[in-house]
Amino acid sequence: MSHQKNVKKGRGAQKTVANRFFEYSYETRADFLEYCRLEGEEAEENRTQYVPIFPKTIVNKVTSPDVGMMYSMNPYQGCEHGCVYCYARNTHEFWGYGPGLDFERFILVKKSAASLLEEKLSSKQWEAHTIVLSGNTDCYQPAEHKFGITRACLEVFHKYKHPVGIITKNALILRDLDILKELAKDGLIGVNISITSLSEDTRRILEPRTATIQKRLKTIRTLSEHNIPVNAMLAPIIPGINSHEIMNLAKAVSEQGATSFAFTVVRLNGAIGQIFSDWIRKSLPDRAEKVLSQIRACHGGTLNDSRFGVRSRGEGKIAEQIHNLVKLAKHTYFKDKTFPTLNHGLYHKCKEANGVSESRQMKLF
Repeated sequence: MSHQKNVKKGRGAQKTVANRFFEYSYETRADFLEYCRLEGEEAEENRTQYVPIFPKTIVNKVTSPDVGMMYSMNPYQGCEHGCVYCYARNTHEFWGYGPGLDFERFILVKKSAASLLEEKLSSKQWEAHTIVLSGNTDCYQPAEHKFGITRACLEVFHKYKHPVGIITKNALILRDLDILKELAKDGLIGVNISITSLSEDTRRILEPRTATIQKRLKTIRTLSEHNIPVNAMLAPIIPGINSHEIMNLAKAVSEQGATSFAFTVVRLNGAIGQIFSDWIRKSLPDRAEKVLSQIRACHGGTLNDSRFGVRSRGEGKIAEQIHNLVKLAKHTYFKDKTFPTLNHGLYHKCKEANGVSESRQMKLF
């Protein structure tokens, strides 16, 4: 793949995008230089700053009907992985930052996440519903090396025998294999590993600070070997970039032990359209207009479609071709595989084990 020389290596977004909501937002500055981690990345001043924040709650109810989860929690806001297509970039604006380079360089850290989670799970009003780490930004992004918040949260889920899902594209999840195996014994864990290409050239520019493809495939294999169910997230499918890889991707993740796979057709909502368009014209100038045109063809002539039920599936001939390939891939490589339903039945027993239940208290009178 041909790159132009002015591309910022090691970052997805190639520009700082103004915050839509604030006339004055935080400046893009940092206290230290983070040295390059990726092979071939230039030693330029790609700074990352960790900013502690203090939320009052950590578990979020998901109101979007087509996301596939009821509750999520995010130990971090912003993500250093730098995936240029990431829909979560827009949420950084609510914190006073921009969705471009700010999203990758200013990582907001919720150090109290585990204690807030325990407060939620110990509440009398809480009923067991699968809580997903993370619905917004990756819970195993590089910040997790430093802070260990995700591991602390998994320890809380294990303590309360509560079902939990994980979405990540980082091999760091294997650090917590001990806890994951214990959760899996009771059917309390399901892992979603995101893998968008089998090409390292594509991965390096599309998702610059993520784990390599081989590490992700090995992660699927390792988790599966320890009876931890894995769903592969082949998402997003981007016409002209990875849409031709659907069959090969499905075959690869199936061979490594994934029990299912899911996909979405890329949509460039909010500021992502501007960020992605700028990125592709700098990173893949020879195919930029063709790719953008094909994305528009999937969304009625625009880069984004916000309609529930349609926005992540796309419409039109190109989207139809993607869906037909997905259907064929599932029939060919996942015909007899099923991702299990997580166990919601142990949570109340655990609540009683941690203290006298309300009904037992009433019998004392």
